[in-house]
Amino acid sequence: MGMHNKKLYGTATVGTKGQVVIPAEAREAMGIKTGDKLYVFGSDHFVGMLKEEQFREMLDRITEHADAVRSIKEKLDQE
Repeated sequence: MGMHNKKLYGTATVGTKGQVVIPAEAREAMGIKTGDKLYVFGSDHFVGMLKEEQFREMLDRITEHADAVRSIKEKLDQE
């Protein structure tokens, strides 16, 4: 279930209330269940969704990398 497994699962149509149905195969592959919270992100021409726990893991990794870079910078500044 890694971010590196890319697959096109079909299409989804935006309904009148802005709702989108995620194709069943995609929900099964990603373990998305009724009631799961998904974070929606994107840019001008892209929309993506991450399950809440995946979003938190991504933020944790970003924070760890930022802390490591900050630590290296502080050591370099002291030299």
